[in-house]
Amino acid sequence: MQELFVDDGNFQKALLKFYMNHLRAICLLESLYFLFFFIYAFSTFLWFTVFFIHLLFFSESKMFEMKAFMCRHKECAGAYDPLDPTGNITIRWDVRSWVPDGYVAEVSLFNYQQYRHIQPPGWKLGWVWSKKEVIWYVQGGQATEQGDCSKFKEIIPHSCKVNPEIVDLLPGAPYNRQRANCCKGGVLSSLAQDPANAVASFEVSVGRSGTTTKTLELPVNFTLKAPGPGYTCGPATKLDEPTKFTTPDGSRKSQAHMTWTVTCTYSQFLALRGNSPYLGSVMNGQDKNGLASLVQCTTHMCPIRVHWHVKANYKEYWRVKITVTNFNYGMNYSQWNLVAQHPNFNSLTSITSFNYTALNPYGLMSEHLIPGQLIFLV
Repeated sequence: MQELFVDDGNFQKALLKFYMNHLRAICLLESLYFLFFFIYAFSTFLWFTVFFIHLLFFSESKMFEMKAFMCRHKECAGAYDPLDPTGNITIRWDVRSWVPDGYVAEVSLFNYQQYRHIQPPGWKLGWVWSKKEVIWYVQGGQATEQGDCSKFKEIIPHSCKVNPEIVDLLPGAPYNRQRANCCKGGVLSSLAQDPANAVASFEVSVGRSGTTTKTLELPVNFTLKAPGPGYTCGPATKLDEPTKFTTPDGSRKSQAHMTWTVTCTYSQFLALRGNSPYLGSVMNGQDKNGLASLVQCTTHMCPIRVHWHVKANYKEYWRVKITVTNFNYGMNYSQWNLVAQHPNFNSLTSITSFNYTALNPYGLMSEHLIPGQLIFLV
């Protein structure tokens, strides 16, 4: 073993000489180090980018969460349905006439969703008054609660609540309480399934309110239950051009004094925040034994089963049989529809026993990117 002894000056000179002799090698090593670091950082960034793109556009379960969180536009109202991205329920509020202490308005609900309808017990529309308004009467609907009307001595309002909720009347309601597009028990068909029954309306007389277009204030915080959660509503928006109404014979047009609309959109993610979406339909309510299930005892214990049976599978074509079975003893699904996705639905040739409408919410895109959509309607 040899020992090397150098003084400080000679050591610095030797180190400088060694560095100068190997400068190229040191620079090459540093360049390779930074090159590998850049490649690693870029590949990591690329991997995360591809991952989040897949999460956002190709994973439906995550799409519900991402869109519900990211969507903040007033027309989106914090909800999103990837199978029907433009579908919504629009609430239109038309001020038709003025009364001494307020106005009379026609409120309409338009279901612009392609396949999602509202089943019994029906829709429930709520809002919060901007001032201290009251409801004198409702034609074609009713408020769920009257509230505290003790300040009124002679004529008692229909509802004095600050946050009223209106529901539809049941079929067979007295004739003097009916109006057009009412009295269906809150049932609202989808646009593709039954356009004629995709609208509901009621008339409301509002008191203690503004009596001109300048003094009237719009309600706020609209809510729509159909019948449970899932819908979120944006703010009321006043339209520059009020609604025009045409008489049945088409000979005359009248115009509302004011019109504002509210857009409510559905999100499955928001609907599933609470309890199971079908739990309420398979329970019989309280009795001495507690909650009694009305669903048939099966291995899956679901109220509805969709059976997909491939009958033939050839290179040129394939054929499938779909069977929908109701295991729920306590509920009939008279206006059901079934939405199914498959890449080959873009090449569909024929369907028997079912009526159907093809959904193409994203336009003409590659079937490898966006699977084909199909809606079966009965």
